[in-house]
Amino acid sequence: MKLSTPLCSCILLLGIYAPKALSDMPPLQDVCPMAPQGEMKLFMNGFLCKHPSTIMASDFKTLLLNHAGDMHNILRSSVNMVTATEFPGLNTLGLSMARTDIAPNGAVLPHSHPRASEMMFVHGGSVLAGFFDTKGRLFQKSLGEGEVFIFPRGLVHYIMNHGFSPATTFSVLNSQNPGVFSITHAMFATDSDVVEGLMARMLKFGEMGLGDNSSAGLPWAF
Repeated sequence: MKLSTPLCSCILLLGIYAPKALSDMPPLQDVCPMAPQGEMKLFMNGFLCKHPSTIMASDFKTLLLNHAGDMHNILRSSVNMVTATEFPGLNTLGLSMARTDIAPNGAVLPHSHPRASEMMFVHGGSVLAGFFDTKGRLFQKSLGEGEVFIFPRGLVHYIMNHGFSPATTFSVLNSQNPGVFSITHAMFATDSDVVEGLMARMLKFGEMGLGDNSSAGLPWAF
């Protein structure tokens, strides 16, 4: 018995769209064990929405990335992450934003975002940006004003000032709660001497003049 053309079309469409419709929503927190039946209370994977009648244009505007952060610290850098917690208009959109300011000889230490990829735009100055893949290969580029670099989801990455003036970058991440996993915090290494030593090793990347995809001879031993 042959299937009719309309029936074949319906089966094909179900095969294409059903997996997406039945897939789980991505998590917005690190862990979420199921509560026992007697303890279950209302919990959202995100935040509750405003009533449509109370939504205003101001819900979709923010000035939180308008000013440079404080770079008077051991890293000589500042990262201001804005998520749906601080900017209500981002809720349910799967987006967050960040502004990074880096003084000369400053850096953002290696870290990763477990729930998001990051697209970084260089607004001013020049930076050296790179990330490691799961095979240990380094993908690193020197970036100037107006250039864009991508940090894939979950991969360890870093940024360094690569010039003689302050550098500023703006980033968009594809999660309203991307999370931050810091190597130094994971190692329980918050001592200033450890941080300074890590920064010194990072600065060697710029001095070595590495190619686009480098994996050998890296000064990256913990």
